[in-house]
Formats: sequence, structure tokens, C-alpha cells
Amino acid sequence: MILPADAMQVSQQQIEQFKKLPAAQQEALAKSMGVDINTIRKQLSQSDSSSSAIEPTGSYPRGTKFDAQGNPMFPEQDEAEEDELIKELKPFGYEVFANAPQTFAPTMDIAIPADYIVGPGDRISVQVFGKENREAELEVTREGTIIFPSYGPFNVAGLTYADMTRLLKAKIKEKVIGVEVIIGMAELRSMRVFVLGEAHKPGPYTLSSLSSITHAIFAAGGISEIGSLRNIQLKRAGKLIKTLDLYDLLIKGDSSDDMLLQSGDVVFVSPVGSRVSIEGEVRRPAIYELVDSDDFQNVVSMAGGLLPSAFAKSTIVERFSQQSLRSVINVDLSQPADLAKLVQAGDEIRVLKSSSMFDKSITLLGAVSRPGKYQWHQGIKVTDILKGIDSHFLADADLNYCLVIREIDLAKNIEVLQFDIVKALSSSASQDNIELNSNDKIVIFSRLSKMTTSNIELDNLAYTQDELTRKEQQLAKDSYKTKQFWEKYGDEESIEAFTLEQQAAAETEKLLKQSIEQMTGGELEEEVDIQQLALFSRQRLLIPIIEKLKQQGRAGAPIQLVEIDGAVKFPGIYPLTINAKVDDLVVAAGGLTESAYLAKADITRNKLQNKSVVKESLGIDLGKALQEDGTENIKLISKDRLNIHQIPAWSENHVVELRGEFVFPGKYTIRRGERLSDLIEKAGGFTSFAHQEGSVFTRVQLRELEQQNLLKLTADLRIEMASKSLSDTDYSQSYAEVQKMLADMAKVQPVGRLVVNLPNVIEENNYDILLEDGDVLYVPTKKNSINVIGQVQVTSSHIYDENLSAEDYLAKSGGTKKRADNDRIYIISANGSIKMMESANWFASDASSNMKPGDTVVVPLDAEYMNNLSLWTSATTIMYNTAVAIAAISGI
Repeated sequence: MILPADAMQVSQQQIEQFKKLPAAQQEALAKSMGVDINTIRKQLSQSDSSSSAIEPTGSYPRGTKFDAQGNPMFPEQDEAEEDELIKELKPFGYEVFANAPQTFAPTMDIAIPADYIVGPGDRISVQVFGKENREAELEVTREGTIIFPSYGPFNVAGLTYADMTRLLKAKIKEKVIGVEVIIGMAELRSMRVFVLGEAHKPGPYTLSSLSSITHAIFAAGGISEIGSLRNIQLKRAGKLIKTLDLYDLLIKGDSSDDMLLQSGDVVFVSPVGSRVSIEGEVRRPAIYELVDSDDFQNVVSMAGGLLPSAFAKSTIVERFSQQSLRSVINVDLSQPADLAKLVQAGDEIRVLKSSSMFDKSITLLGAVSRPGKYQWHQGIKVTDILKGIDSHFLADADLNYCLVIREIDLAKNIEVLQFDIVKALSSSASQDNIELNSNDKIVIFSRLSKMTTSNIELDNLAYTQDELTRKEQQLAKDSYKTKQFWEKYGDEESIEAFTLEQQAAAETEKLLKQSIEQMTGGELEEEVDIQQLALFSRQRLLIPIIEKLKQQGRAGAPIQLVEIDGAVKFPGIYPLTINAKVDDLVVAAGGLTESAYLAKADITRNKLQNKSVVKESLGIDLGKALQEDGTENIKLISKDRLNIHQIPAWSENHVVELRGEFVFPGKYTIRRGERLSDLIEKAGGFTSFAHQEGSVFTRVQLRELEQQNLLKLTADLRIEMASKSLSDTDYSQSYAEVQKMLADMAKVQPVGRLVVNLPNVIEENNYDILLEDGDVLYVPTKKNSINVIGQVQVTSSHIYDENLSAEDYLAKSGGTKKRADNDRIYIISANGSIKMMESANWFASDASSNMKPGDTVVVPLDAEYMNNLSLWTSATTIMYNTAVAIAAISGI
């Protein structure tokens, strides 16, 4: 149905779209919109007439489009950004004149120059005062005279403004004694000139008599793209009067050749001459027009000169050869001889950028207050850069393990030196106070290895003392309740320290990327999740160093890497530093843990024997090695692996928690091999209200195993559903439903419950359980209820009655539903064990004796009524409800 003409208003944007469509498509589109096509066509004609009647006002760049109301339509922002990315060179100077107004109306209230030539049409003001007072405005006639009543005619045409002023004053004073005369220009004549050639809009123009050559060019809308800026001719009566080079005006600001025009003058814009382009490290890259005598010095001057970053010694010039082929020549723009060479038409000059490498510098990065580049001079040492611990290091800096990365040849191969900044600051003569070479890199590590959850979340928050108000602090505390963070950053002074760390991290990140590019020749192949690492950890800062050392490895030059494992704080692979020994490697790994065994450690070493490599094991006394015993503290070689053993039978403090109805519930530290019955006895046993049959025993290891199984189940289900969607034509589940089901499964939290018969644990030694760290035993208060869940009419709980059977409790819940699977009804005992009703003979005459307080009757869904996907969905729901039921029973 076509709506009336006034039922829908068609916007101007829609009108513009209609204009671009053929007639058939216009009719189809109008029909789909419910608009009469005749109404739209009427609006189209009105739009065309209105747009032709409205003239744009103001000064806009050439090529600007205007809408029907005369408003300029500028390109979209994304188009401007795209043009910025292209950065195509443009001819120089044309945009100055392209911004000219469409009509030229020069300002008339300016001072008249002394050399202005008076001519017919000018109006001259004459004021006489003194003995006589007279005032008149006199127009210069076509004969070149002005007629002043009572004083006679005066011939002024062809005189300059200064000469005319002197003449009139003298003539009037001759005729009348005792008067003063003031001469001025009341109105200037207009004149007609021609702007021809390669102007934007060539033709005749009427201008003010004070107009110059550039005024005429502005009046004509500027110069076209093929017009010359350096060869603009002024012709008068068929003769060449002046040639204007606009580069003198645009580059030097010299307007001395911009002559005033006279009526009948012709401004002729010649076609553009030879051009040359220059780009790269110059201040004004563009395409420039040449004259015959231009050399490289002139082109560089036109481009505003070279930037400080320019590599002038090897400037590339692409030029057409005599065979009309492209050729490349190199020009040294730092030499006067090369600057004096003439450029040729079509030359493309590319000034390259200097290297980003630093000369005679020291790079400092890592856990320091002010990372960055520092000046190098002969004899400079580490303590000249790092002068104090409090003023130069962050709070988490590892002061015992610091590295100097040194380039050893022109191929930028490196060697690594290790030092202890504490020893270096303690004595300037210490061997740890290393004398630095040019381009050395000093790396300071953090004692942190991995971030806490709070650090990960707050890593991208650029907190400053001004931005973080008290209210924001409280909000942040509510969002990130992590003890480690607020102990470190909880007050304003600590927030300032945190801000300092963030700034240092940003600078180190930039320097680290530069180091990766310099040492490895590009980006690393393996992505590193830096959010999982501390800002200045060993893992993060050692990556480019280890990669570079791996690349250096070759025949006769083994890879300078060693490995340490075992009872150290940061096991892993480390650079083999110069003259490194066992104690140096232990320091690199952050030192020993408290469980380290000092009497013995093993070094596994590769040894060449009978043209093959065999593994050799060296045993050392670690305690003596750390005391710098020369026999035990042996020197390390490539690919050595140091293994630090743990003290035999070492055990950390393992904590087990007892909850619920114990005489002394709480957390207990257990010894290795301790059993559950021993711990219960230590806690004073159970209270008289304890429901031992309903106990819940959870273990961390089982919870992790359940989580893995749940993830595997989710993956298997995803594959099953994908397969079914391809093979089953009746598959009707939407993608959103499938994703929601998988998301619900992922939300299921595993309990990690171990089914335990607690009375048997107390009474039978063979049934006892060895305790592990993190175990929790919960003994609830005695319960007197039976739960019924699943496919029953009403999910409910009932008071326990020893005379009632499971069938009776099902009847109390309304009985089973139509889709219930009556053959597979099962019961979850209070202790977590499960029994099928048939196997337990629940419907026999003595079935009531098998039901105990706290038991749960579960009625599953019959799979025959549902397709596989619905079955999986319901199974997931039942599993989830079962977990909730178990939690309700156990009280967790």
C-alpha cells in the first residue's frame, strides 16, 4: 500500500541517495518505503533548483562540495585518517592559492602607496583652509584632468600619487595666498585585467587599481594543477613587463616582484616546467618546480633544509637514464661538490633517516627508578650510574643478581657479566664495580616471579596521586581486596611509589623491545604472556638475552647457557656469565630455599668422549661451594645443569581443618604420615550432637581432578553437539542455547569430596585415611530429614520416620512425573555414597530399615522421551541440582 504524500517525510540524505539510482531502482525503493515515487521526484526537482540558487559563502578549499543549503560538506574523519596514512607527496605551494575566495573584493581602506599612478576614474579629495575654506571631491576625467571651481583645471593623469600631491598643493597656493591644502584619494578607480593560461578560472576580471599580480591570481581561484608557480608573466600592450616567481614569495617572503596592475594588463600563467620530488628527512617534503639553474642545494633549501635525523651522506636519487630506464645514484648532501650538482627533471630524491642506534651510551633497564640511556665516558663504572640503593632502585629490586650485557664484536655478539650492586657500592675497588664499555646494557631484576591476582588486574591502571582520590581508593579496596597489594600501595606515599614503578615499567618496556630488535634482529617467535610475569622478573628480562645466546651458538662456540633446578627460588635457564662458578649460579636463581640440602649437589655436564657426547655427573659439597671453597666451588661451562636437592623427609607445614561437631574444632598442623583417626583424637573427639554418618571430607587434589574431568566432559559435549548438528537433519537447538548450556557446565564448582564412612575410620584401623595438606572434615549436627529431588511432583524434604520406606517418601512428594525413570531411582546417603533402589531391595518389606536420616532420594529423567542434546542438557541440570543437594546435606 502506497502511503499519502504527507504520510512520510523523506530526508535530504535519502534524496541524495535517490539521485544516484536508476529510475527502476528508484521506483522499487520508493515502493519498499511506502512512499509515492511522484512525491520523491518532485522533491528531487525542488532540491536541484534550490541547490542551483544558493551560492556558497566564505572561503573554502578548492574542490569543497556544498549541500543544497550552501553548507560545505567536508570528508569524513576516517577518510582524512586514510589520507594521512598514505602521505602522498603533493606539489608545493598550490594550496595557498586554492584557499582563495570565489570572488575577489580587495580592502579599500589601506594607505595609498607613493608610486600609485593616478588615472581616469580616480576621485581626489581636496581640502583648503585658512584664508579660504573649501572642500571638494574631484574625479579624474577621461582626458586626465580634474576641474576645481575657481582654481581651474589640473592635468594629473599619469602622475604618481606623490607627484600629484605636490603639484596640486603648489598650484592652489599660487592662486590663493595664506591657505593650507590637504590632498587625498577619496575613491580608487576599478580596472579590467585578464588572467589567462593555466589559471583555475581564466578570464577577464574587474579589480581595484591597487591590485597586483597575486591579487589577480587569487581572483581567478588560484593556479591549476598543471600551471607554473615560477613563470607567471605580466604583459602590457603586447610587451613582457615582468616575470613573477612565486617561490620567492612562498619560501623567502619576497614580494618585490609583485607589481601593481594597470587596466588592460594580462597576467599569463605558463604551464608547469620540470619538477623534482624530495621526501624523507626534510622539513617540507613535496614536489617542487625547477628552473634551469637549480641544483641540489636549491632543492634542499626549497624543502626547508634537512632534519637533524637525516643521513645526508647517502641520499638516494632515482633518475631516468638516457635509455628511459630508472637508475639510482647516491649523493652526499654534506659535501659542497655534490650540493652544487644540477638536478634533472623527474628526479626523486629520498633523504634517508639516521640509525636509531645510540653511540657512546649506557642502557639501564629493569627495577630501577630511572631507566633509560646514560652518557658513557672512558673509565665509567657501575656505581657512577647506580649511586645509591634508596634513590636509584625500586622496592622489589634484587640487589644481589645484576647483569651487564656487552657487545664483543662487530656482529653484535654478546657476553654477560654478573655483579652484586651491594658489594659494588660497599667498595669502589670491588670487582663487582665493573668498568663499563660503550653500548653496555645494565639489567636489574625484581625479586618477584609471578604477579598476584591483584597485580594482574591493576597492571594497566595508571594511578597517580592526583587521580586516585579517597573515594576511588575505597572503591578500589572493595574491588581488589588483596592483602599483598594494599600492604604495598595502601597509602598516598605508596601510591606515589606505585606510579614510579609504572613509569619505570613503561620505559623498560620500550627499552626491552629495542633490545630484542637489536640482539635478535626482530620480534621473538614465541609470545610471552607478560601479564603472568612480574614487571621486571627474570623470566621477562632474560628472554632477549637467552635468545641472543642461542643464536650465537655454533660449532666451536657452544651456547653460553646453564640451568639450575631444585630447591632454589627461581629455577630455570640462565646466561653463563664470565668466570661464573656454582655460587654465582645459585645467586642468579635467587638463592636457596629453606629446604635445600647443603651437604650434596649434583652437576650434570656434557663431555666429549670417543667422538660422542656423554653425560658426566659431578657431586659437590654445596655448603662449601657457597663459602667459596676453591675445590667445591667449581667453574661452570656451557650447558651445565646444577641440581639442588631437598633435605630428605622435608615437610612444609601442612594444615588440616576440622569443622562442625568436634570438641575442639579448628585448624591443625599435621606431621607426615598422620592419620584421620589420630587427628580426631587430638581434637577431643565428637560432641554428643555429631552426625558422623553425614560427614563430608574434601581434598584439594580431588577437587582439581574433578575440575579436569568437568572440562573434559564439556569438550566432549561440544564435539558431540557439533557432530549431531551436521548429521541430524532434525537438529533444532540454536547456537545460543548450546553456548548457554556449556557456560552453565563451566560454572559448576567441583566439591572434591571423598566418600568416608567415619564410624569405620574410628573403629577400624584398616579403614583409616592418611591426611594431606588442605584436607577439610566437616561433621554436621544430627539431621532428622529425608530429601526427595528430581522428577517428582514437588521437590521437598520430610521428617524421618523409621516406619516409612523410600516409596512412602516418594508418595509424600506427589509421586513421580510421567518422564521419570522409575527403574533407575537411586539414593544418596548422608555420607555421600550412592545405592540403586533395586540393588538395595528398597521396596521389600524391610526397606524402611535401610533409610537413614539425611538420605536423599533422586528420581532421574527417562532418556527415551528426549533426543541426545536435550538429554545432555537435563543430565547437566540434574548433575548441578545433585551437587546443590549434596551441599545442602553436608552444610557446606
